[in-house]
Amino acid sequence: MRRKDREVKDFDKILQIIEHCNTIRLAFNDGEYPYIVPLSFGYEVDGQQLYFYIHGALKGKKADLIASNGKCSFEMDTELGLELMPEVPDVTMRYESLMGKADIEIIPADERRAALDIMMQKNEATRDFVWNYAAAPHTLVARLTVTEYTGKINPIGGNAD
Repeated sequence: MRRKDREVKDFDKILQIIEHCNTIRLAFNDGEYPYIVPLSFGYEVDGQQLYFYIHGALKGKKADLIASNGKCSFEMDTELGLELMPEVPDVTMRYESLMGKADIEIIPADERRAALDIMMQKNEATRDFVWNYAAAPHTLVARLTVTEYTGKINPIGGNAD
């Protein structure tokens, strides 16, 4: 990373970044060009291991790419605001972001409900929502086992510290 002053290594701060993000973008190898798709997500932590969960249709390009390769890259970010610095003069975007690589696998039908419940916990509005459990076997649910990641932040007020 070129801007070491913006790198986030503290695991608790990484979790804070994840909590502030609403969308994960997955990139899959699709021949000459990567295939990128934005998704809602949930996550869980086991020690220092991160897992992300996503869902979608059982058939289609995303499902085919997950089944054919089992690997993806990911990115998530949240914009904190644009800062004008007339005294310099300069402009900077304040943000938090996380990107990395993961092994991705489709979860068997009988385990999907638990994974979807984890996704529902990500957003306060859906934590107590009773959703249609009958849809779980008919929904693609995948688990990303994060193999590497890099956190980066340009916080309001300056350095990541």
